[in-house]
Amino acid sequence: MGDMTNSAVDFYPKNQRGESNHAGEFGCSLDELRSLMELRGAEGVQKMQDTYGDVNGFCRRLKTSPTEGLAGNPADLENRKQIFGRNFIPPKKPKTFLQLVWEALQDVTLIILELAAIISLGLSFYQPPGERSEMCGSAAGGVEGEGEAEAGWIEGAAILLSVFCVVFVTAFNDWSKEKQFRGLQSRIEQEQKFSVVRGGQVIQIPVSEIVTGDIAQIKYGDLLPADGVLIQGNDLKIDESSLTGESDHVRKSADKDPMLLSGTHVMEGSGKMVVTAVGVNSQTGIIFTLLGAGGEEEEKKDKKVEAPQPPSHAVPSQPLSTSGTDGAAGANATDSTNASLVNGKMQDGNMENSQNKAKKQDGAAAMEMQPLKSAEGGDGDDKEKKKAGSSKKEKSVLQGKLTKLAVQIGKAGLVMSAITVIILVLYFAIDTFVIQKLQWLPECTPVYIQFFVKFFIIGVTVLVVAVPEGLPLAVTISLAYSVKKMMKDNNLVRHLDACETMGNATAICSDKTGTLTTNRMTVVQAYVGEVHHKEVPDPDAIPSKTLDMLVNAISLNSAYTSKILPPEKDIGLPRQVGNKTECGLLGLVLDLKRDYQTVRDQTPEEKLYKVYTFNSERKSMSTVIKMQDGSFRMYSKGASEIVLKKCSNILNTAGEPRGFRPRDRDEMVKKVIEPMACNGLRTICIAFRDFPGSPEPDWDNENIILIDLTCIAVVGIEDPVRPEVPDAIKKCQQAGITVRMVTGDNINTARAIAIKCGIISPGEDFICLEGKDFNRRIRNEKGEIEQERIDKIWPKLRVLARSSPTDKHTLVKGIIDSLHGERRQVVAVTGDGTNDGPALKKADVGFAMGIAGTDVAKEASDIILTDDNFSSIVKAVMWGRNVYDSISKFLQFQLTVNIVAVIVAFTGACITQDSPLKAVQMLWVNLIMDTFASLALATEPPTESLLMRKPYGRNKPLISRTMMKNILGHGIYQLTVIFTLLFAGETIFNIDSGRNAPLHAPPSEHYTIIFNTFVLMQLFNEINARKIHGEKNVFDGIFRNPIFCSIVFGTFAIQIVIIQFGGKPFSCIPLQIDQWLWCMVLGVGELLWGQIISSIPTNRLKFLKEAGHGTQKDDIPEEELNEDAEEIDHAERELRRGQILWFRGLNRIQTQIEVVNTFKSGTSFQGALRRQSSVTSQNQDVTNISSPTHVSLSTPNALSSPTSTSAATAGHPRREGIP
Repeated sequence: MGDMTNSAVDFYPKNQRGESNHAGEFGCSLDELRSLMELRGAEGVQKMQDTYGDVNGFCRRLKTSPTEGLAGNPADLENRKQIFGRNFIPPKKPKTFLQLVWEALQDVTLIILELAAIISLGLSFYQPPGERSEMCGSAAGGVEGEGEAEAGWIEGAAILLSVFCVVFVTAFNDWSKEKQFRGLQSRIEQEQKFSVVRGGQVIQIPVSEIVTGDIAQIKYGDLLPADGVLIQGNDLKIDESSLTGESDHVRKSADKDPMLLSGTHVMEGSGKMVVTAVGVNSQTGIIFTLLGAGGEEEEKKDKKVEAPQPPSHAVPSQPLSTSGTDGAAGANATDSTNASLVNGKMQDGNMENSQNKAKKQDGAAAMEMQPLKSAEGGDGDDKEKKKAGSSKKEKSVLQGKLTKLAVQIGKAGLVMSAITVIILVLYFAIDTFVIQKLQWLPECTPVYIQFFVKFFIIGVTVLVVAVPEGLPLAVTISLAYSVKKMMKDNNLVRHLDACETMGNATAICSDKTGTLTTNRMTVVQAYVGEVHHKEVPDPDAIPSKTLDMLVNAISLNSAYTSKILPPEKDIGLPRQVGNKTECGLLGLVLDLKRDYQTVRDQTPEEKLYKVYTFNSERKSMSTVIKMQDGSFRMYSKGASEIVLKKCSNILNTAGEPRGFRPRDRDEMVKKVIEPMACNGLRTICIAFRDFPGSPEPDWDNENIILIDLTCIAVVGIEDPVRPEVPDAIKKCQQAGITVRMVTGDNINTARAIAIKCGIISPGEDFICLEGKDFNRRIRNEKGEIEQERIDKIWPKLRVLARSSPTDKHTLVKGIIDSLHGERRQVVAVTGDGTNDGPALKKADVGFAMGIAGTDVAKEASDIILTDDNFSSIVKAVMWGRNVYDSISKFLQFQLTVNIVAVIVAFTGACITQDSPLKAVQMLWVNLIMDTFASLALATEPPTESLLMRKPYGRNKPLISRTMMKNILGHGIYQLTVIFTLLFAGETIFNIDSGRNAPLHAPPSEHYTIIFNTFVLMQLFNEINARKIHGEKNVFDGIFRNPIFCSIVFGTFAIQIVIIQFGGKPFSCIPLQIDQWLWCMVLGVGELLWGQIISSIPTNRLKFLKEAGHGTQKDDIPEEELNEDAEEIDHAERELRRGQILWFRGLNRIQTQIEVVNTFKSGTSFQGALRRQSSVTSQNQDVTNISSPTHVSLSTPNALSSPTSTSAATAGHPRREGIP
């Protein structure tokens, strides 16, 4: 399909392999179909009628049948692919290895080093004319062997070589990472299937196999894979924001607006469409090719984007969820255009390169051009480009801390290296021109320049060692390694930084169904014919009229895609396909010895008169059918308390309707529904209503349709808790993570499941709320949400029942924005439904369900749980904390080396005019320290002990005081050893001193011993660095990490080779065995010294400071603004900043009032101060006590009562997560 990319040049390609010519076989050409899909609403309907008569006529032209679909013979399918194209958008080429090398070379320190090395190389080949004269001063003296003059170039070459090593390692890392993600994506693509009708059978085919003319079945939560025209729809609503920028859902129907576009989401309802355009010819494909993702026309892209565009294409969307797009576009996320346009499901981890947490950009985001409705289209583009840029810079918590730290270290290194160079130059100048009183002679200039270059190289080397350029490498390795391993733990990471953020999580808001429970629904109790059956009744026990009504109600009023299939293995359970609740009800029909399929065959889906699909507002589903006598019957099912409110009759023991008064309803709630709910059953009410044939009711007015129902039955459906969940939740609680359940279920069911899971346990101080109570409490008189009100509720809230998607989003946002307590919360959210999208996007980490999750949820998430299991989240926490600890271990090790190496180079240079550690040696140390150490320490496997401590939170510094103690302690040991060797080494070992050697002097034993001891101390310190929380046993679990062991032994082996055979390039001279042993002893001393350090209590050392802080509380508004960059415009940004300052001011005043009041009442002053940190003021305390919030309640109507198991704690919600 290569030539398909021509469409990028023009919206209406006339030259596509002459497709128009062979459209003869079909009644419409590719161009006709493309122009048809550009129409909307009434225009589209008109065009259909004018050109094709109706949908059936259209299907005849496409040689397909609206009911039977395509015949599915391979020749016909291939022919359609040839004429109308394949459902595939050609991917962008991945970056080549050389491009990645070029990117790695952009590093500033590396560039400085390269320059220094090149200058050094150039000068080493320059031979000064004539013999060295005595006139140039004794500093330049010293004997030079003939070999040594030539060896001057080695240093420069060695520096260049080590720079290339670093570059290639970095580039190789990026390359393998990209390759991994491509592999991962192609795996997901193969799994992505869509339902189409072929030969009268509904089959699932890979999205890339869909062809023009296919009849596709669409349902709630689907991401449409191709453009099409709706043939039949039930209550269909589509979110077209990714294409049009319109956030309102668009209602689609075959007679008013039948055009469905690829890349849009089905938010409600179901239906069938005939596919009209696929791949690059679909609306998304056209935009994609315009953006250059489909072709190689990158450089022309800008011109194209700015070209005037037909309004319907104004905004790009996600690509089709097709085989090509996902992987392809996704893998190359380093380029921002593509990154942000990758189909949601695939914006996989490779995003990490651009760090633009792409989940935040609503699907199509970063490149979203303004819908060009207004004249100011042009500016829109510029603004959006800026926006794309800014969102790209967004960093995760860890990255933010690291960048800050690296900058601080870099600045310190720069100062040190500048001072080193200045001191060396001054010392040389004073010594030569003042003390020796020499003249600057022209013939001496080259000699002096060589000196200055040597000083400059020493300076740069100090800088190189000071700057921890291994940090980004360590982060990358650690994250890439974790992501690969997390795949085995059923966590498919789509945004790399999510894995590290997870380690900081302080709260998890989890769904109930499918995450905490098995999502295998079975009816276990039923209330039919005024009898409460504690197990599934015998068919004979139910009046025959009622039984027929019940079987029809269940069979017809459920999606026809929900079915129960025979088990795959002989002994297994029957397979549930489709909506699990409906499958539970269909299972009941089978238990009653009836067959739902025969009922469905009598009334096929096309004959359903009207369908009100289930949504989170209705909490019910209804289907209207036309009876033979022309009258209508509507079957309804839904949440029992909601449907029962609409019932005015109930079928009695004889199967006849009798009146059903509110009093009866209350009794039923108490006697039937509450006992079922308290057993953790989900209660569903099934009802019906008959309508006369004439006058026909106004079906669109739901308020008059969905009342006066007759209740047939109430059933209790069991969804057992997953066996491993209670254990996983216990681990979360030990790890300082609060688990909250947010569910659409009845509060009693939710509470019962929460107790089974261990989310709440009797005797704890917690609140369970229903959505409406939650809303009532967090809103002020004007109905606006107030953060202060949320702060009073969330610390104790454990269960939020009957909640809408907006409640979930409000809760998540409220917890994230809260400044309550000592630390800010980091919130993870799980979700599977389309309606969970906003909350998943808002959360710090969004988990989508891989099996039950809809495309919309997966697209909004950061991590996909491939087994839908809560215990996998605990594994993600473990890996996240492990990443954090790995980085800290690496930092502890790296900074010790840096401090020691910088001080040694600096003082050595100042006292002896030469660094004891030469540039090449420093680079070798740097290579051990950076590349190898990051590999060794970043690949430590996680252990259960990681879950035994509290989360770090957003503003915990990277370098704790314990780590600072280790860094300084080991630094002192190493400096003592090295300076002793430097100034007294020649007497201890009885060798020649290496100090004050001339310019190109041969290497000395003295300096070789120093270099060797230094490296061996680092090697043993690397073992110390494995523990950062002050543990004594540093060897614990060392053999579980083969990478670590092999790197330590490998480095040691290379060190032996360097010392014994490195010679001139490494400024080394072979050592005797006894000298080696002394070096080893000093190295092992590190381990013993480490034990001494770890036994000193950290809290005694008051002078230790922490470093590498995250965002402080005062910076919060800024950070919030970054986080919500796409949600908040500039004005609102200012407003929010103002609001926070205003709240802060208010809090201060409240605190002062509280102190004054306390003085008046004479109660303890301490108490008032303790309360100062709590945002609640006395007035609020009073209202709290008087309101029935935290009181132990047992009201008759426990359904809606907010419950708390303990009495009021005077307005101080206990601060969680505080160690």
